[in-house]
Amino acid sequence: MADHDDDYEFEPSLRNVLEQESLKWIFVGGKGGVGKTTNSCSLAVQLSKCRESVLLISTDPAHNLSDAFGQKFGRDPTLIQGFPNLYAMEIDPNASIQEMMDQNEDGGAMNGMMQDLAFAIPGVDEAMGFAEVMKLVKSMDYSVIVFDTAPTGHTLRFLSFPAVLEKALAKISQFSGKFAPMIAQMSGLMGMGNASADDMFGKLEGMREIITEVNKQFQDPDKTTFICVCISEFLSLYETERMIQELTSYKIDTHNIIVNQLLYPKTDSTCEHCTVRHKMQQKYLEQIHELYADFHVVKLPLLTKEVRGAKEIEEFSKKLVVPYVADL
Repeated sequence: MADHDDDYEFEPSLRNVLEQESLKWIFVGGKGGVGKTTNSCSLAVQLSKCRESVLLISTDPAHNLSDAFGQKFGRDPTLIQGFPNLYAMEIDPNASIQEMMDQNEDGGAMNGMMQDLAFAIPGVDEAMGFAEVMKLVKSMDYSVIVFDTAPTGHTLRFLSFPAVLEKALAKISQFSGKFAPMIAQMSGLMGMGNASADDMFGKLEGMREIITEVNKQFQDPDKTTFICVCISEFLSLYETERMIQELTSYKIDTHNIIVNQLLYPKTDSTCEHCTVRHKMQQKYLEQIHELYADFHVVKLPLLTKEVRGAKEIEEFSKKLVVPYVADL
């Protein structure tokens, strides 16, 4: 049975992640509602015990970090109360691009024209938003960065961004070649100073370089790993398999799975609902062990209360390091 960890070669904990000192980027992802935020917060807490400084970033527009720790976070890193070296920030990549445009005083009408042109290519707004986030993160000096990602589907989109920005660059290059004289004339007439297609071209080129460089690091297993969080049900298992295949196709390392919300009814339990669900969960747990024999599969129990606040998160985080043993 899957209950006997001795049958499996790989320790059912995230100790391997804590011990890999070369790791710089750790992504925690999975389907909505499986406990990604609780687990990314817990992992960050454990990392803060063995790393000099840890930054926890939420790229999920729902921004659950503030709720989890009971402390308000924004787009600037904030020290989490109760920890000397653990910081958190919440960013909406889609909002970053608009802020960037608002901050650019040189552009005016030209900025708007170029923005419309660039955004005609699907995904450019997201790609530029992500580049802004990464530029911000890269300028900070943290030992390790943990991403609490948006639900599956959005999580891996950033991997296609260099190609998306290449398209935008090609289009703007073509545009600036054809219409450069007209743009210069219009700029003069409208009092826009030296605004030109080159400004937007340069900006996009800079972003593409950042994303390409970051993605290269993401594909280095010494620097990056992805931790999948799921529950022991068919849909969640299916989504996890799809995500792992996609990660593999993008050459992103993944060798840890957290199976959350497991039921462990007591041997003398008369709760039929608990027994039936436990049986179903064990069936899918067996499949997880068969499919991912070379993964560390961490098993976490369904709790009777929410994990909220720094103290409770720290207590829960121990289960990621010391394999959980049910008191039956």
